[in-house]
Amino acid sequence: MDIDLIYLDYNCFQRGFDDLGQIRILMESLVCQEIFTMAEGNKVRLVWSFMHEDETILCPFTERKYEVFRLATLCKVRVGPEEEIRKLAESFEKKAGLSAKDALHLACTSYSNANFFLTCDDKLIKQAERLKLKTKIMSPIDYIREVVS
Repeated sequence: MDIDLIYLDYNCFQRGFDDLGQIRILMESLVCQEIFTMAEGNKVRLVWSFMHEDETILCPFTERKYEVFRLATLCKVRVGPEEEIRKLAESFEKKAGLSAKDALHLACTSYSNANFFLTCDDKLIKQAERLKLKTKIMSPIDYIREVVS
């Protein structure tokens, strides 16, 4: 059986720093940590893109930045900026009304042929579904519940 190739939205890398007093955020944080643990054990493969890199560099919080760069070492597939990704992102913005950042993340997902795009952003999931990509788009919780269990 092939192991899943997963592109995590940037919010998955940062979830552990959010308000863990909210049950949904706590659950998402725990599930994201489980996905990183699975990557450590080579049970899944993760994608790291130039978009992750840019967002991490722009992060104003040193502790978060260091943690995300540590997690980046678990990402075995790397995606650099490519003209094809830019063009794909532009088409995604138009088709689904996505922000430039979200469109670029989804274009990187598509370019890498990831099986899954996981995000904690419900609105992004709904918008991305309009694109009818081969990649399954879902929350990290749904991934663990539906795919791993």
